[in-house]
Amino acid sequence: MMRNILLYLMLTMAVINTAMAQVWQVSPQDNLQSILDNTNDGDTVILSNGNYFGNFTVNQAITLRGCDCDNSSGAIIDAQGKGHAIQLFSSNISVENLTIINWGDDLTEQNSAIYSDKKADHILIQNNQLHGSGFGIWLQRAEHIKVLNNTIVGNPKLRSADRGNGIQLSGVKHVEVRGNNVSKTRDGLYIISSQQNVLDGNTMHDLRYGIHYMYSHSNKVLNNLAYNTRAGYALMSSKHLTVTANTSNNSEDYGFLMNFITSSTISDNVIENVWTKPENKVLGRDGKGLFVYNSAYNTITGNVINTAEIGIHLTAGSENTQVYGNSFINNPTQVKYVSNKKQEWSKDGKGNYWSNYLGWDMDNDFVGDVIFEPNDGIDKLVWQYPEMKMLMDSPAVLILRWVQRQFPVLKPPGVKDSYPLMQSPHHNLEEMTVATISSSAGISSSTKPDAQH
Repeated sequence: MMRNILLYLMLTMAVINTAMAQVWQVSPQDNLQSILDNTNDGDTVILSNGNYFGNFTVNQAITLRGCDCDNSSGAIIDAQGKGHAIQLFSSNISVENLTIINWGDDLTEQNSAIYSDKKADHILIQNNQLHGSGFGIWLQRAEHIKVLNNTIVGNPKLRSADRGNGIQLSGVKHVEVRGNNVSKTRDGLYIISSQQNVLDGNTMHDLRYGIHYMYSHSNKVLNNLAYNTRAGYALMSSKHLTVTANTSNNSEDYGFLMNFITSSTISDNVIENVWTKPENKVLGRDGKGLFVYNSAYNTITGNVINTAEIGIHLTAGSENTQVYGNSFINNPTQVKYVSNKKQEWSKDGKGNYWSNYLGWDMDNDFVGDVIFEPNDGIDKLVWQYPEMKMLMDSPAVLILRWVQRQFPVLKPPGVKDSYPLMQSPHHNLEEMTVATISSSAGISSSTKPDAQH
């Protein structure tokens, strides 16, 4: 009985609070901070078109929204080059339909367009346009947050290292980041010490890293697009990641960088055109579709790695990794494996597709009858002594390769695919050109390198 009475009282109070909620109509001539200070939980503050100068704080559980007006300029928050544009000090806040510009560029002070470092929950940030030098959205120690359909543009006049990240999540849980477009910041989405979050359907371009993970676990990275980056996805010191159906296009150093990643699944991603620019070429700097460093107990399956200088590079203890069902297409070096342990890259009779495989399929089961071994001892010598490249076509090297084939016992341990696929599982993608895949991202096909050079 007492429980029913308490429930009734709670529902009654909720109805009263809803009925008392106020809608504030604000113009640029009004004192916006004074109005924000006088709101009550549940209120809605609607900004009419125009410029609102200053640094604003939100201390109540309210909705702050730009009006849905005909004038395209909208409501503009201008922080006049210093501090945070909007700082949140409460839970249950929504920030919607605003244009925010000209906040501070002090990265030590974490200057951001929208900033929250208090323990908060149920914050919604959606449909905002952010243009500035510091961090776009900074969320720390928060839970149950949604960051949806925002556009964030950094300041390309600054060095990449001097810009803030587009969206920074630090020590958060249960955050959904969906449908955002981030460009010209340092990293697009930066996640550190955060768990059980979902990054889905975001577009990141003209950045250092599209998505950057550090010290996080049990997160999902789904259906994102990164292009014109140094690395599309930089996954570091994390575990239990599910990275599925993402695209990395036109990266200079890495499509996917995995550094100390464990117990994670990297599946059904498309990596295209990873090539170091000629002006940035130095010895040992080659574009890598997948770079796996000091990472183990992962599953890499169903991915397409197309036109990378090195398709996949594993080193520094990256063993016990399942690699099967992938398509390695048009990569001058398909595999660079630096280890003394044998690796079988197939599972349950299913290997990978290799565009340079020269075996045959006599029984027509779409599996090659000849084992595929992408590397030999000569390759490993070249990796150890890069100056040997000038001797690759010499008679001495050709004789050494012949001896290895005749006496397999002399061949060092490496990668072996016992069931190479005769046809790519992604044969429709294989027929697509980089220009076709890139059309949605606005990348010119002229950026595609000649894999033969």
